[in-house]
Amino acid sequence: MSSYKEISNVMKSTQNDVSVNLGYITVDERIFEFRMVVFVLLKLLLLSHKVCKAHVVQCRIRDPHPPLQQYCQSGDLFVGGVASLSFNINPIDFTEYSQLAVFEDLLVVPKNYQHILALAFAVKEINENPQILPNSSLGFHIFDSYFNARWTYDVTMRLTSSQDQFVSNYKCDTHNNLVAVIGGLDSDISLHVATILGIYKVPQLTYGSAPVMMDHSPGYSIYQMAPNERLQYVGITALLLHFKWTWVGILVMDDDSGERVVQTLSSMFSQHGICIALTERSPRSDFVSGVSDMMDQGAKTFAKILENKANIFVVFGKSYSVNDLRWLQQLSEGRWETKGTVWILTAQMELTSYGYQRTWDTDIIHGVLSFTVHSNDLPKFQKFIKNRSPLNTKEDGFIQDFWHHAFNCAFKDEVLDEMKGDICTGEEKLESLPGAFFEMSMTSHSYSIYSAVYAVAHAVHAMHSLQSKPRTMMNRIGLNLLGQDQWQLHDFLREVAFNNSAGNKVSLNENGELEAGYDIMNWVISSNQSFHRLKVGRVDPWTAPARAFTIKEKDITWPSWFNQAQPVSVCSESCHYGYSKQVKEGEQFCCYDCIPCPEGKISDQNDSNDCYKCTDEQFPSKNQDFCISKHITFLSYEEPLGHTLACFALSLSLITALVLGTFIKHHNTPIVKANNRSLSYTLLVSLLLCFLCVLLFIGQPEMVTCLLRQTAFGTIFSVAISCILAKTITVVLAFMATKPGSRIRKWVGKRLANSIVFSCSFVQGGICALWLATSPPFPDVDLYSVTEEAILECNEGSLILFYCMLGYMGFLAIVSFIVAFLARKLPDSFNEARFITFSMLVFCSVWLSFVSTYLSTKGKSMVAVEIFSILSSGAGLLILIFAPKCYIIWLRAELNNREGLIRAKDQST
Repeated sequence: MSSYKEISNVMKSTQNDVSVNLGYITVDERIFEFRMVVFVLLKLLLLSHKVCKAHVVQCRIRDPHPPLQQYCQSGDLFVGGVASLSFNINPIDFTEYSQLAVFEDLLVVPKNYQHILALAFAVKEINENPQILPNSSLGFHIFDSYFNARWTYDVTMRLTSSQDQFVSNYKCDTHNNLVAVIGGLDSDISLHVATILGIYKVPQLTYGSAPVMMDHSPGYSIYQMAPNERLQYVGITALLLHFKWTWVGILVMDDDSGERVVQTLSSMFSQHGICIALTERSPRSDFVSGVSDMMDQGAKTFAKILENKANIFVVFGKSYSVNDLRWLQQLSEGRWETKGTVWILTAQMELTSYGYQRTWDTDIIHGVLSFTVHSNDLPKFQKFIKNRSPLNTKEDGFIQDFWHHAFNCAFKDEVLDEMKGDICTGEEKLESLPGAFFEMSMTSHSYSIYSAVYAVAHAVHAMHSLQSKPRTMMNRIGLNLLGQDQWQLHDFLREVAFNNSAGNKVSLNENGELEAGYDIMNWVISSNQSFHRLKVGRVDPWTAPARAFTIKEKDITWPSWFNQAQPVSVCSESCHYGYSKQVKEGEQFCCYDCIPCPEGKISDQNDSNDCYKCTDEQFPSKNQDFCISKHITFLSYEEPLGHTLACFALSLSLITALVLGTFIKHHNTPIVKANNRSLSYTLLVSLLLCFLCVLLFIGQPEMVTCLLRQTAFGTIFSVAISCILAKTITVVLAFMATKPGSRIRKWVGKRLANSIVFSCSFVQGGICALWLATSPPFPDVDLYSVTEEAILECNEGSLILFYCMLGYMGFLAIVSFIVAFLARKLPDSFNEARFITFSMLVFCSVWLSFVSTYLSTKGKSMVAVEIFSILSSGAGLLILIFAPKCYIIWLRAELNNREGLIRAKDQST
């Protein structure tokens, strides 16, 4: 034994020198060969001491208790398999060496038998394919872990030891060419397998979602035939956001990774506006510690689920955790119908059933949404398992136990007197089994096993293809003894990339994880309790983020409680358009009240976090739920107001033109001469132009009209008022000139009148010229004065100069009024100061009213007010000054002479 210990130490030191974790240090070839020779010599010395027969050493120590279940197929190389088919419900405490288990102690999960068949099918295809390992055959050796750490350690040690012989950490022949181990199904099983395989650097390929693989501990040689789990969490978040499920529960059925998953999901959910309504742990179906505690805990869990408003629960658990959901249904005692729930299952969970659940209701799993590793069906696999029977697979140590639990029958050699049930004939059809017990199509886990075996075969093939140097027999024996091929295999596994028979590319990333996406499956239970999976979506890591998640809503079958309507799961009812959310104090942000948008703001989507203003070109609707484009408005000729004002302007223009024509026709009559004929002509022309300039205010504002309308109006009206002022001053001066010795007589005449008109108009013209030169008017849009209108207008540019123009015009009017008022009683038969006084009084009244009205109105009403002021003040001047004269000219022609005017004057006084 001391020699054996020394050899073991040499072997361990050699292993430590050659390999570290998944990366390897290449030593000098001479040193390696020297150690190899030393080791082989020592080994041969020990074997000769133990007595050799020919070239094959026979170990005398036999395992007294071989495993209860195993499935072996010989080959030049072999793949180990750690399956998870049965629970051992009668555990052994290992205080003494005893039988592993008996059939009566096993609770089988029939569906997991497909995992064993998937491995056997992959090996069969590889051996039949001349393109892969053409000079070697591949075998396998499959054990059951019994979902138990102790049995997992035991079977892993058996895989690393000699076939048919079990001495821990020792191989007593050279025929155990283990290249890799496929397993396990759940994270804890994978970790137990890795603990043993890490010592020997044997590659391990897990076929279940193994969260523990996110932390590659030193010495572990693990490859995960599933994508990074974060991609799955991204898919779950995208699914919740797509259906606007913001109030979600989490049900944890895995004590090993539950807390980490909850923390990860909580962080991702909160970042995307999803709240966790409830986090609960479901009781595990523990047949060892008793069912009573499990039922009590399950009843409490179920009660919390019923009380919560969340209709969506994300379930994280082990492969068999769906059985725990069915336990919840059993505990509900018919109360489940009071609340519908959509379960979102992670990729690790499968629909499985134990034998005693054969008659249980399946309503709870109807409509489930399940994430699975992307896979395609393999028709050849269905043909492979269709002919599977205990009658033609004697080497399969699992099939009888599977057959017994799946078909609820017993074989003749197992039947006891008290045994109830049918006798197994071996001719039962697997396709007749319910989907919860067995599926003919390849499941996601089986597909991962299938891909894992192919990955190992391709890696071994690539490794052997590169070993072109001839080696001596001694060197090859040494390599086999030390497992050097196993160490080298890691490099090839990390670089493996191939297309499998289903057309999918299989490759691993730098972390040893499968590069693939996830499928979203919908579980449908038919009226005859048949089980169907329907692919309704996918999470693809290779496409753009906006298209990575796809879902087919119309293909989804929801749980019966929702009557095929899309479920809703929110803490608060959605805030409709026109309302915004206000978070309730002391509660999660998903719980809120709905408050109306303030005036001037809208919300045009449900559950808006805040209301917002419309653009300047839009205004809120009555219900504040959308924006309406503002009506473009201006004072146009087509609308009644514009049409009416234009008609009035033209009518007054015609009347003015008629009066002007009358005065021109009767220019030699006394009444025309007596009222300063030239000033009357100028005044009438000014009024005519004032009425016509109104047309510049009507119609869509343009650059020319904006430049002309105010300046033309101000200048022309100033000329008109200047004429009136000149008339009034002329009358006053004429009366004063009649006094004896007056020097004013020389001022009376056309030159004075023309000077007054020119000088007063010149000042207004200077103001308008300065206005146009510094800050002229321009077309503009007023978006703020009227809420629902976008007003096309002329921006006055400089308001100071605009009001200066109006102010100067008002100043002239006031001066004219004062002068006319003082001259109203002059004893002159030809004095028109009285009419000018009234006309200026009307004029000033109109424009004083205009200023206050102009400042209080907006839009086209403001333009209409200015037009009305122009027309009314001009009409006042026209009527009050020229109407009496036209009356005499048209109707009282006999008075249109000096005597008649004096007589009319005397009669009026």
